[in-house]
Amino acid sequence: MASRVLLRGARSVATAAPRAARSFHATPRTLTDATAPLPARKPVGAFRGGLFGFLLGSTLAGAGVYGYVLREYKASNELLTEDIYALQAACQRLNTYVQQLEEKMDAAERKKK
Repeated sequence: MASRVLLRGARSVATAAPRAARSFHATPRTLTDATAPLPARKPVGAFRGGLFGFLLGSTLAGAGVYGYVLREYKASNELLTEDIYALQAACQRLNTYVQQLEEKMDAAERKKK
């Protein structure tokens, strides 16, 4: 069955009218269009282009470094703040412990008298 379908398709392709090949020739209109001069471009000097590229690259690099330094500063500032609060809490605990020891020493001295 499939071979019959393929055979019919092959016959229809073989009997179809062959297409005319496209000819490659130039008409007078295309010849005149091809010879039209291109618009003049203003050249960008190497010095101006290099200077512009350098300034643009420096600006982008500086902005990237600024953002990186700012993020690092914030992170280190937060860590430092946490350490300061931890040190403050430790000092308060030590102060409370010393006060309790002093009270016990005073109570022991009163008992001796």
